[in-house]
Amino acid sequence: MKYNIVKEKSLLFAIRCVNLYRFLCDDKQEFVLSKQMLRSGTSIGANISEAICAESNKDFIHKMHISLKEANETQYWFELLQKTNYLNNKEYQSLNNDLTEIIAILIAIIKTNKQKNQTP
Repeated sequence: MKYNIVKEKSLLFAIRCVNLYRFLCDDKQEFVLSKQMLRSGTSIGANISEAICAESNKDFIHKMHISLKEANETQYWFELLQKTNYLNNKEYQSLNNDLTEIIAILIAIIKTNKQKNQTP
């Protein structure tokens, strides 16, 4: 199977989310926001994996859109965790930088595949 950068980056990001979840639960005793962040943060890569095996280009685009929506939701949880002092600025910036990179890749993939659909 050939190397897929967005799949790899989303897997590494999901690992960061799992580790952050453990930290928030164990060290900060925060269980509600962290669970939401864990669900959306790990869902990004799960939907990318589904998209790779999509039945059609339309299905592929749809799954990538779901990944993008999950990424945007995860950004919200990161911001909320930072503004409620569960994450410091350095932790927030590091996580958000990785996520912003994934979002940019997803947007590029979606745009490219939508253009392919429009080309006769």
